[in-house]
Amino acid sequence: MSLPIFIALRAEQDMALQFHWYPENADGEVAERCLRAIDQTIQRLASYPDIGLRRHFQSPELASIRSFQAARPFNKHLIFYQAKDQLSIERVMHGARDLPRRFLEEP
Repeated sequence: MSLPIFIALRAEQDMALQFHWYPENADGEVAERCLRAIDQTIQRLASYPDIGLRRHFQSPELASIRSFQAARPFNKHLIFYQAKDQLSIERVMHGARDLPRRFLEEP
């Protein structure tokens, strides 16, 4: 049974930034494929929330955060989430970023 999915505003903004970045730097089809890969990964996480890596950020606010790579070929993007009664998608960020510093920033 899958958990209900909640996508936080920051995660929505992260995905919107990616969606707008790809057409400018690649093409619109790549942007669509990226969003599909992220959506497929979120659906998988809703069914198997424990598969993600437990993160160890110092901020108490992030104590139960996990991450999981988006589906290939967009696996450099990490989906950060919490799973309790629902799957709460908190951020979707490129793994090359300074994650502990950038995580709590606005996109």
